[in-house]
Amino acid sequence: MSQKLLSEGDFSDSSGHYALIVSRWNSFIVENLKDGALETLKRHGLADDQVSIYYAPGAFEFPLVAKKLAETGKFDAVITLGAVIRGGTPHFEFVAGECARGLSQVSLETGVPVTFGVLTVDNIEQAEERSGPNPENKGIEATSTALEMVSLLRRI
Repeated sequence: MSQKLLSEGDFSDSSGHYALIVSRWNSFIVENLKDGALETLKRHGLADDQVSIYYAPGAFEFPLVAKKLAETGKFDAVITLGAVIRGGTPHFEFVAGECARGLSQVSLETGVPVTFGVLTVDNIEQAEERSGPNPENKGIEATSTALEMVSLLRRI
């Protein structure tokens, strides 16, 4: 019996174009996610002209913006960066849930990886922990995932 060929993405390919969608809502947190994402792209050899940044009002609007960007054919991946912080109303569940569902749908419909760098946290302290200049920065994680997915999809 022959063994199946296994493949996985890596971070050795610095080609391609990436779109970042950045939320204006909770910008005091989200700008740190953006900084982590941009530093990750730079560390992996991407030039400024390979990265485009689009600002959206909030995370709820991400799926539509992501779909429009993916449909242009200009981008190998879309990276979303936002923060939804739980409050005293059910608003959190609606925004976070619809954002996640919509972004997943965009990725499946377009074939373009759309990564979820949206913090869904209970309080500001948790948001600060996950957006600071440290390995826990979810902007770094979402960008690393995008790079790996682009590599993997090219190999398939």
